[in-house]
Amino acid sequence: MKVILIEEEAFFELIDRAVERMSGKINAEQKKWLTPKEAMKELGISSPTTLQRYRDEGKIRYSQPSKKVIRYDPESIQEFLDSKTKNTF
Repeated sequence: MKVILIEEEAFFELIDRAVERMSGKINAEQKKWLTPKEAMKELGISSPTTLQRYRDEGKIRYSQPSKKVIRYDPESIQEFLDSKTKNTF
């Protein structure tokens, strides 16, 4: 059997880093889908009608797990914003 010795302060630092890393992964997984309010914030719009139009026109991806619950894909929102980028050189 092998034994590794580590100072108490170094041990707790290691634990803190592991918790931070795992928290980041959990938060990233939880943010796979955005609420309508979060999607509008990302897009810089204030009108739910505009959000619905983007959805209806296929400009952004969404998921509708039930009749009144709609979630938006943050990657497709970023792609949509990138497609509207203008070069001003």
